[in-house]
Amino acid sequence: VHLVESGGGLVQPGGSLRLSCAASGFSFSNYPMSWYRQAPGKERELVARIESSGSSTSYADSAQGRFTISRDNAKNTVYLQMNSLKPEDTAVYYCKTQSWAVDYWGQGTQVTVSS
Repeated sequence: VHLVESGGGLVQPGGSLRLSCAASGFSFSNYPMSWYRQAPGKERELVARIESSGSSTSYADSAQGRFTISRDNAKNTVYLQMNSLKPEDTAVYYCKTQSWAVDYWGQGTQVTVSS
């Protein structure tokens, strides 16, 4: 299993970013995918989750209404569209999947929201 995030960067408050996570090494279309984030000094937290078909999604309260998770099973890629970004969204963002009770993580991509 190999997960590679991209799309992070520095953005001003109120701005937008789209993160991507390219997956390989497993049957991507059969597995739910999640985005997590970890801010300095804080625990890693779930941001959003999408079921294997993409038909069902769920969000943390902090992401609801601002972030959208989606996936393209033909491209083995999951996305996180982040709008109306706030300084408190600053964190390293990770994608994750799980197989046979084993969690697989990408290396993360840094998102910094600052003026």
